[in-house]
Amino acid sequence: MKVFLFLLILLMLSSVSLAQQKIELKDISRHIGDSVVVCGKVFGGKYMESSVNQPTFLNVGAAYPQQPLTLVIWGAARKAFSYSPEKKFDHKNVCIMGKVELFKGKPQIVIREEKQLMVIE
Repeated sequence: MKVFLFLLILLMLSSVSLAQQKIELKDISRHIGDSVVVCGKVFGGKYMESSVNQPTFLNVGAAYPQQPLTLVIWGAARKAFSYSPEKKFDHKNVCIMGKVELFKGKPQIVIREEKQLMVIE
């Protein structure tokens, strides 16, 4: 059943954007600048409410600072979410759609809309 659900999610994600390629989390650093679909477990997150632009950071693949991928949700985008991302996704397996960027030598994806993130069970 989990495999079926996973395949269904991938099918839905691929129909959203055919330009995005499905990659393994371990290969994320080889896809800087690419639009991808990548799945992994969230190992914590933090909402920096008092910081400039109020970012939310989610660590994918390992806990900070060993995470292979960081998801960034800026405060303006977070306002459109119907939940607190750092709580909803904590210790959940997720699939992420977006463009891989490099920040201080580490891969990140900026999340601009809720639909870029999906929990998989």
